[in-house]
Amino acid sequence: MKDPTRAFLRHTLATIAYRAAKVERYAPPGFGNFQLGKAARTPVEIVAHMADLFDWALTMAQGSATWVQSKPKSWRVEVSRFHASLLEFDRYLASDAPLGASAEELFQGPISDALTHIGQVAILRRQDDSPVRSEVYARADIAPGRVGAEQKKNPYEFDSPPASETAEAPATRSSPAS
Repeated sequence: MKDPTRAFLRHTLATIAYRAAKVERYAPPGFGNFQLGKAARTPVEIVAHMADLFDWALTMAQGSATWVQSKPKSWRVEVSRFHASLLEFDRYLASDAPLGASAEELFQGPISDALTHIGQVAILRRQDDSPVRSEVYARADIAPGRVGAEQKKNPYEFDSPPASETAEAPATRSSPAS
């Protein structure tokens, strides 16, 4: 790919796919409907929204910027739809078709929003007692065009302390000076 801006956007999509796949993988049965509070989105609603974001991103890139909010289906259906929407957007970016929106608009809108939502799903996993393993993301095998739910496992994963230990940790740690 000759256009470095499109290449960077495609790498960003691959990063989103990698991080999303990590929080989707091994989600326990029923997790898609886990709800933290009455007005809070469920994980399946968040993933459906992320698919909508990349459907919108594609229309932005094509010059029409059409937003359509879908009605969430099952967890597996929405995870598949999300990765399919990433794939369609990635294919468009890989083409020579003109961009109907600037890279900055695409990044500050749907792309950044999706990164926020992946973090929300990760937090919901922890709240549902099914935390996602931590890792050194800078060492992950991420490649433009690899936007499916199947991602290579990072050998630099590690377990973070459970949430209950994390909450108590500041009171039990000694300062570096002691």
